[in-house]
Amino acid sequence: MGARANTFNTPGVVENCHFLKEVEDAQRIRRSVIDCFERASLPNLTDEERKRILHFVVVGGGPTGVEFSAELHDFVNEDLVKLYPTVKDLVKITLLEAGDHILNMFDKRITAFAEEKFQRDGIDVKTGSMVVKVSDKEISTKERGNGNITSIPYGMAVWSTGIGTRPVIMDFMKQIGQTNRRALATDEWLRVEGSDSIYALGDCATINQRKVMEDISAIFSKADKDNSGTLTVKEFQEVIDDICERYPQVELHLKNKQMHDIVDLLKDSKGDVAKESIELDIEGFKSALSQVDSQMKNLPATAQVAAQQGAYLARCFNRMEECEQNPEGPLRFRGSGRHRFHPFRYKHFGQFAPLGGEQTAAQLPGDWVSIGQSSQWLWYSVYASKLVSWRTRALVISDWTRRFVFGRDSSRI
Repeated sequence: MGARANTFNTPGVVENCHFLKEVEDAQRIRRSVIDCFERASLPNLTDEERKRILHFVVVGGGPTGVEFSAELHDFVNEDLVKLYPTVKDLVKITLLEAGDHILNMFDKRITAFAEEKFQRDGIDVKTGSMVVKVSDKEISTKERGNGNITSIPYGMAVWSTGIGTRPVIMDFMKQIGQTNRRALATDEWLRVEGSDSIYALGDCATINQRKVMEDISAIFSKADKDNSGTLTVKEFQEVIDDICERYPQVELHLKNKQMHDIVDLLKDSKGDVAKESIELDIEGFKSALSQVDSQMKNLPATAQVAAQQGAYLARCFNRMEECEQNPEGPLRFRGSGRHRFHPFRYKHFGQFAPLGGEQTAAQLPGDWVSIGQSSQWLWYSVYASKLVSWRTRALVISDWTRRFVFGRDSSRI
C-alpha cells in the first residue's frame, strides 16, 4: 500500500506544493520547472518578479530532499541555462530543514560534506526553519531559535518531509482497533496484530517487536526444565539460540556491551563467579536482562526494508504447508511447540545520498564512509542491479549514456 506525503496539516501545502511520491508527481515537477523558465523569459516582467518565479524551494533535508535539490541544480546549471541564458543569474534553490543539519540520519562526515558542497554550489541551506504556512507565492517559516516568522517568495515548492498513512489504511486501523498509530502494527512475522491472515509490509506498517521483560516469566519457565526454581548455565544454553532469534534486541545488547554470549551477561549480573557455578532465580534473571529492551529500534521506511520484507513473505508463503508440518521457527515461550517460520530479520546493506555533480556519499556497514565520484559509480552499479529485469536495466543505462553524451531532455511533457 505504501504511504503518502506527510504534510503535518500545514496550511496550503496540498494546494501549492509538489510531492515526490508518484510518477505523476515527477511529470508535474518537470512541467513546472520548464514553465517557470518560460514565464521568467517573458519581456513584461520586473527583475523582482523573475527572481520569485525562478526561486525553487525544497522543504525537507532528508535523503530525498537533498537528492532532489542536487539533481535540480545539475538540471538547471548543465542544461536549462543553455536554453534560457538571459535568466541564468536569477535562478536560486533553497533547501529548508527544521532540524540542525541536513541528512541527520547519516554519518556526521557526510552531513558536513553535503552542507559544504551545497554552499559551494550556491544552494541555500536553511536549517532550523519550520514551515508554518504556504500560499501561492510565499512560504512562511518559523525560526526555531527566536520564533521569528519569515516569508520567502517562491516560484515552485517541493515538499519532502517524510511519510504519512494512507486513508484506506487509517480506516482499516480503526476497524481492528489500532487507532492513534502512525502505521499498522505487525508482529515479527509481518502479521497484522489482531489478525492471523492479514500481512502488511513496507511503509504502511511497522514491526511491533515484543519485549523480553513482557515474557520474562515464560522464558524462565521454559528454560527451567527441572522446575527447580533456578536456572543453570547448561539449562540456559539450551534455549539461548531461541531467545536470540525471538528477541533480536538481546543480540544487539550483547554487541554493545562487547560480550561474547548471553552467559557473559548472566555472569556480569552475578559478579566474579565462575560460569559453571552460576545459578539464577527469577529475580536474578530479570535483573540480568533488565536493560535489553533499551536496544529496540523501529526499521526505517525505505525501499530496502520493503524489498527484504517482500522476499521474506514470498518464501514463507511458498513453504506454508511444509512448515505447518515441520515448524522451523524459535520456541513458543508463551505456548507449546515452535513457530512455523523464522521471524523477519532486516539486514542493512548501507545507504547512499547522491549530492549532484557526479558525486555521491555512501555509508556502508562497518562504519565505512565514502564520498566522491567513485561512490557515484558504486551507486550506478547498485541502482542498476536492483532493477527488476534486464530490459529495464538496458533502458535505464541507455538513458544515462544519452544524458552523458547529449545532456538531459528539457522538452515539455
